[in-house]
Amino acid sequence: MKRRSFISGTTTALSGIGLSALSHNNPNKGRIIQPLKVCTTLDQEKVSFHFEVINESIKVVHIADTHLFMDDERGIPFQKYSNRMAKAYNQTTHFQTKERTSPKKSFEQTIGFAKKVNADLITLVGDIFSFPSELAIEWVKSKLDASGIPYIYVAGNHDWHYEGMEGSLDTLRNTWIKNRLWPLYQGNNPLMAKYEIKGIRFLAIDNSTYEINNEQLEFFSDQIDTGLPLVLLVHIPMYAPGKNISFGCGNPYWGAATDRSFELERRPKWPENGHTQTTFDFYNKVFNAPNLLAIFTGHSHRNSVEFIKGKPQIVSDDNASGGYLDIDFLPLEEEHKKLILK
Repeated sequence: MKRRSFISGTTTALSGIGLSALSHNNPNKGRIIQPLKVCTTLDQEKVSFHFEVINESIKVVHIADTHLFMDDERGIPFQKYSNRMAKAYNQTTHFQTKERTSPKKSFEQTIGFAKKVNADLITLVGDIFSFPSELAIEWVKSKLDASGIPYIYVAGNHDWHYEGMEGSLDTLRNTWIKNRLWPLYQGNNPLMAKYEIKGIRFLAIDNSTYEINNEQLEFFSDQIDTGLPLVLLVHIPMYAPGKNISFGCGNPYWGAATDRSFELERRPKWPENGHTQTTFDFYNKVFNAPNLLAIFTGHSHRNSVEFIKGKPQIVSDDNASGGYLDIDFLPLEEEHKKLILK
């Protein structure tokens, strides 16, 4: 896929590092048409899923909201756009120890943890950067490559945002994905991509503008139709009743009247009429998909779990403060099957 055509290009899957495209030679093999029965446990950053459809255990380390701000002389022409966010996370407090830390230190420690536990996959769901710094992006790519662990990246709203730069959110996202973030996608479509590991298909869908477009909706619908076990990776959490506006994808209250940050972030105000119908259609498809195992996200900087129509959505603490999720997908043991599958 050429860089200039990623918006309209077809989605491909990563191969050669443990993530591979799925075959459709037998479309009925392993299809899930009834809602899954699942046992989910959450203990701080430790998440465990026990599913009947899993044959091999999978270890995932999930990262969101590192907010790296390192920059060099290449960033000098953009300082009027990066100045506020370059100072926002210079020093943070570790989410567990309460000691002082920093985004760079936290990211290195999390990658070190992933190597220590022999993770099968690292998922990065956005705001890894406070702005699209070339130095920071190169540094992250080098750390991920050196780890030897397959990874999936999807952008957050800060990754491509230079505050005060003219342009629509879609235009700015497309520009800085092509000009800066592109290497992190490893040749895949930045707005929607599918990856498989040990029989589970991970879907990375960019909702960093809070919205979903028609091509993304069609892509997700096609993934449901495969009947294969799916995990959804997005930056903005899906709406859950009782949660604040940061749970903004599919949120009926999202729009101009609830946009409190557009002046601070120097960006266009959210639309007067709220979400598009396409975004609401996506929301409904997510929580009615019988083969969706879970949703993993970030953005809110606070660990939480929501069950919406029986689907677990897990939100990670911010990695800027050392947060991450240590996720295990595990087969159901025979004794558990007797209890859970009846």
